[in-house]
This record gives sequence, C-alpha cells and structure tokens, in this order.
Amino acid sequence: MKRLIVLLLTLVLVLAACGGGGDSASNAEDGEFKEQTWKIGFNTVEGSVRDVAAKKFKETVEAETDGAVTVEIYPNEELGSAQEMIESVQVGALDMQIAGANMMANTIPEYATLSLPFLVKDFDEAHAVLDSEIGDKLKAMGEEQGIKVLSDVELGFAQITNNVHPINKPEDLEGLKMRSPNDKSLIETFKALGSSVSTMPFTEVYLALSQGVVDGQFNPLDAIYETKFHEVQDHLALLNLTYYYSYFIMNQGAFDGLDPELQKIVQKAANEARDASYEFTANKDEEMLKQMEDSFVEITEPDVAPFQEAVKPVYTKMEDVIDPELIKEVETFLEEYRSEQ
Repeated sequence: MKRLIVLLLTLVLVLAACGGGGDSASNAEDGEFKEQTWKIGFNTVEGSVRDVAAKKFKETVEAETDGAVTVEIYPNEELGSAQEMIESVQVGALDMQIAGANMMANTIPEYATLSLPFLVKDFDEAHAVLDSEIGDKLKAMGEEQGIKVLSDVELGFAQITNNVHPINKPEDLEGLKMRSPNDKSLIETFKALGSSVSTMPFTEVYLALSQGVVDGQFNPLDAIYETKFHEVQDHLALLNLTYYYSYFIMNQGAFDGLDPELQKIVQKAANEARDASYEFTANKDEEMLKQMEDSFVEITEPDVAPFQEAVKPVYTKMEDVIDPELIKEVETFLEEYRSEQ
C-alpha cells in the first residue's frame, strides 16, 4: 500500500509538471514567473549553518523572481527525519532539502567517501575535492536516484564530546557509548576505536546525552554549540575527525520542469548558499569555541597520528560499500594537491 501511494504521488507530480511547464516558460519570456511556494527542510536548528545557507537561498530566489517564488524554511526535522526528507525529495513530495552527505550515503553509497576518517586535513582540501571533476561526478550520481544536487553546503569538521573523561589517545574511546549518524564509515570508525555505537536521529541526541543513554557524540562545533550539547557534555576533543558537509538537493523532475531562466536562478541561489556556508564556518568556529570554553571541564587537542593509525582498517572495510577506485582517486587527487601547495 505504501509503495502504491508513493507511485500515485509521483504520477500526480509528473502530470502536474508536464501541465505547468508551458505557462512557466511563457511567463519567464515576459520577465515574470508563475507564483509558487517552495519548502526547504533540514535537521538542524534555526541559526545553524544549514539555516544560514537556506536563508541565503531564499533571499536570492525571492529577489531574482520579484517575489513570485516564495521559499519557506523548515528546520529541526519539522518535515520529517533526515532520511524521510531525502525520500520525500526523491518522489517529489518535498521541494528541497539540505541533506547530510553521510545520510545520503544510505541511498548513494559513494557519498560516504569524504566521511572517511582524516581523509581531508582542512577546508581548502575539502573544497578542492568538491570543486574538482570528482566532486562533479559525485553530484551527478544523484540524478540516477531522482535527485538534483544543486551545490554543497559546508558543515565543518567533526569534534568529539563525552561525559566520561578527556580524550587524549585512541584508547580513551574504548568502551564509550557513542552516538553516530547512520553512516557505515563513521560507525566503523568508532568501532575501530573500541567504542560501542548507537545510531539515532540528530534531534534526539541532546536528550540521550542528558539522560546518559549515550556517553558522547561527534559533530562540527556549529552543531555542538547551536544544539547546546556543551550544556550536557564535560569533555571536548578537537580532532578534525571527519569532514561534514551537506548537499543542497531538489527533485530532479521538478528541476527539469522549470523554465531555463528559473533554473539559472535556482542554481545561482544554491551557489550563493554554498558560499554563505563557507563564510560561516571560516568565521564562526573560533567564536563558538570561545563561547563554549567555560562549559567544558576540559578541552584537549590530541596528537592526530595515533588516531589515524587506529582507523586505517576502516578504509579497507569501506571497500565493500564504496568503489575502491573512487577512494584511490580521491587519495591520489589529494596527494597531488598537497604537493602543489
């Protein structure tokens, strides 16, 4: 029954797109656009980097269409869990989402590539990969699943918090109950470090930490600060464990149904949303860390090398999920990039 409903919904949306395409194109030729409302959903709170990106997208689209297109923003999983929203975009039931690449890996496994621990060292390296032919190839993979990837949205590097003790070496993570998103590369990373792993929606993490259901979690400083994890965690370890980013996604059929002028506006707005996220992470990490300093009992900056050694087996395990050639391609690209710097 659920599959039948999805198929019927998809058929209705396709017919609607076919019926409305002519009017949209005609209006664009006259410098006007058909009045419509788009919804964007994501799983983090208002004020987060995703929210900043969504607001920039809204600002650009509404300005470029003289208000004909209205963009509504729904943070904090108001439209469903992160995975549910991805599926809704796929069938056209949700216009757009800023979806974590690691969550999208459940649909497109290759999107877990940059989640591999310590693969990229800094923002410049991450941007170089995403702006390369590799990044273009990753974005194009969404089309096969009915997803138009408009741009990436930067979230930051994941840092580790917990309530048990400071993290200075890999052994300090042994036996800790850690929350992870449902991303195999991240789950395997913490298993390799000796932790037990619990997966749960992002919106449930604060309560789980405060009640001791899990000992710790890992996220960029933006997520830790905006979701107030520092209020219920004692220890922060700055490790740059993995690069977190999202994709700004839209239903492929819905995008294809837009007239060319509106497609250009959507792409321009998504690119500006990406740039806004880059600016946010570049300027806010230090500020947010300073804001949280007094909340943590201890903040450590461990030597990364022992952690890198401990998680090497994760790369081999992930070859069952991600094409080993893709992993090698990224590693080779980064080696060449580093040699040129």
